[in-house]
Amino acid sequence: MMRVLSVASEIAPLVKTGGLADVTGALPAALAGVGVHMRSLVPGYPAVMAALQEAEAVHAFDDLFGGPAVLLQGRGAGLDLLVIDAPHLYGRPGNPYLGPDGRDWPDNPERFAALSWVGAHVAAHGATGWRPQVLHGHDWQAGFMTEYLPRMGGVDVRTVLTIHNIAFTGSTDPGRLHSLRLDPARFYSEGYEFWGGISALKAGLMGADALTTVSPSYADELMTPEFGMGLDGVMRHRQAALTGILNGIDEQAWDPATDPAIVPFADPAGKAAAKAALQAELGLPQAEGPLCVIVSRMTHQKGLDLVLETLPALMAAGGQLAVLGSGDPGLEQAFRQAAANPNVAVRIGYDEAFSHRLIAGGDAILVPSRFEPCGLTQMYGLRYGTIPVVALTGGLADTVINASPAGLARGVATGIQFAPVTAVALRGALMRLATLYADRDTWFRMQANAMAHPVGWGQSARAYADLYARLTHPS
Repeated sequence: MMRVLSVASEIAPLVKTGGLADVTGALPAALAGVGVHMRSLVPGYPAVMAALQEAEAVHAFDDLFGGPAVLLQGRGAGLDLLVIDAPHLYGRPGNPYLGPDGRDWPDNPERFAALSWVGAHVAAHGATGWRPQVLHGHDWQAGFMTEYLPRMGGVDVRTVLTIHNIAFTGSTDPGRLHSLRLDPARFYSEGYEFWGGISALKAGLMGADALTTVSPSYADELMTPEFGMGLDGVMRHRQAALTGILNGIDEQAWDPATDPAIVPFADPAGKAAAKAALQAELGLPQAEGPLCVIVSRMTHQKGLDLVLETLPALMAAGGQLAVLGSGDPGLEQAFRQAAANPNVAVRIGYDEAFSHRLIAGGDAILVPSRFEPCGLTQMYGLRYGTIPVVALTGGLADTVINASPAGLARGVATGIQFAPVTAVALRGALMRLATLYADRDTWFRMQANAMAHPVGWGQSARAYADLYARLTHPS
């Protein structure tokens, strides 16, 4: 089997702040079905250490960016793991990236440089006789692996970096060159220099043998100033190395027929009980219009300010809104205030089981993101027959078939897309939603289409396996 080491800062179900964890948690099992053995290297956060079973020390580091550390091999939640036991870096409560004050941990550059360092070490020297043929890093937290790997002698190992969100560049001050163990000679445009500073993501983008991102449309968008976040020139420079491979979802964890968190159902007709249960849980009355749901980080990227702006139109059309999320304090407060309306329910925070009940019970899921590399919630919505209303960008464009006149005439529509990403366009999409919802035959057809739409990892896993094969056995 092909041997691949995945290097990531989070992995579901052990530690999760967003879609990155869902992908890194699901990919090993998906790849096993196409002949790839993937081990996952992750930091030893408290939740990871608590879940680790059959742990065995495989290497000791006397000084891993400020203190001793031990590399452990074991299992956790069905995953084949390598875990960095370094309490001085990872033995902290709460979010992997943020302190109790909601700000980035000040030593985040060193914390994730350590992750890259250990990934490069395992790639170069192996662990208990297992050595990867491909080192596959995810986002900026694994970006320095391409800087460290050649220095450790791993020149025969191929490297892949996946961009889940280019907005996060892992940038820091050049005064950290020494603490990050970087070669000063590489502080230039072809290395890790980025607008006068150090960028871990730039290092990986310039150094990896292959680049992937999480949808074909996002791969195209990254070449543009609008979406490239200052790195569009780098992306155009590396265009030949870039492939867009659409994410999938875990179809066992997200299966409406067997989901233990919900009133289960196997077809659109069965959603009525899930909707009634959700309305009862949230204290929402019965309504004539669609129950729209949101499961999201509350940030400018996600376009939730547009939802607030268009909420009166949704209410006037007889609709309802239920929201689960957290993030920007201003948005949190605005949604709390919106919940004064009896047809709006808001929960600030994150609850995995409740997110399942929300998506199962909703009629539509709103994803009005200004940019969205792939997006998973719209795919969860498809799986549960909850019609996505999405901005025409990134993976949202690649996963939803618009209820255009042609899509409806052919009977293939699975959701509603809108552009540009403005309140006016979203309001129009919500009015289309209300009209479609009132046409019960068309609505049930769309729900059936959505539930039948492929959202799993099968095709994408084969694309990754093919990429690894091309890297290790070039023609």
